[in-house]
Amino acid sequence: MTLAELALGTYRTYGVVAAARTAIEQGVRWIDTAPNYQYGTAEKLLFPVLERFPSVRVSTKVGLLDETRQAKASAAGVLTSSRLGKKFSLDPLYIAWQARMSRTDLGRTPDVTFIHNPEIDEPSEKELDDRILRAFEALEECCAQGLTKSYGVATWRGLHDGSITIDRLLELAFKAGGGSNRFAAIQLPLSLIHPKPIADALENRGVLIDAQAAQVEVFASAPLHGGELLDIVTPEVARAVLPETHPLRVVLGTVAATPGVTRVLLSASTYKHWKAAYRYARALPPFDPSDLRKIVDAFRS
Repeated sequence: MTLAELALGTYRTYGVVAAARTAIEQGVRWIDTAPNYQYGTAEKLLFPVLERFPSVRVSTKVGLLDETRQAKASAAGVLTSSRLGKKFSLDPLYIAWQARMSRTDLGRTPDVTFIHNPEIDEPSEKELDDRILRAFEALEECCAQGLTKSYGVATWRGLHDGSITIDRLLELAFKAGGGSNRFAAIQLPLSLIHPKPIADALENRGVLIDAQAAQVEVFASAPLHGGELLDIVTPEVARAVLPETHPLRVVLGTVAATPGVTRVLLSASTYKHWKAAYRYARALPPFDPSDLRKIVDAFRS
């Protein structure tokens, strides 16, 4: 068993700059963000931190628009009339514009640019494939122009409900960029609230194993389910599931040890929280498969 890296996610982070500096001091080497995070300020706030720590890698996203960015994109003429007021666009013109904005705001070329929740508004399978293909084609061009190094798909439910699969993403990436395409990663929520992908991985099947086989990196978001799991998994619950086990080890260590997971995105902001996260998710040996199954089975039931 191997352990996934811990990385900083900035969606719910309190104080992005302080959180980023603290995370980096604790050994974090990847920061995930998006143009719409922190009321549209996350990328710019990260600029000086990334400038100071050039070895830290960064991923961002395209797709969702806050009000400010929608107004700027509209003024720039890169939003089609059908997307005005929708707060979402994967139109190629908008993707190229946003990629340039992100590179400027971050002060560097992102390592990965994810298309953000392409399943939004529940398109048909064909509409979703067409949407992703056009986005991939635009991102291949962005890679060629040095606006991003690679791209991926970040989804809240698409990789859970089967509306998006690794096989289809690989096929679409091949259509967009051929055998040298730059499709590199997926991002999806993984936690004991919705443990099916974890359970599937322990049976050597499912989206995580498919990604691993295709050498696609997996970013696990929301491992604490917005902090909800810290209230659910009390010390008594943790010990009942696995004797002499700390709640954070049950909650976070499970995701970190799941086969196929490359990085676990945490929105921790303080030294205390990062120290605890490293202790229970990285410093201790990973759970063996039998213990992982006990944990997952307990939460599935």
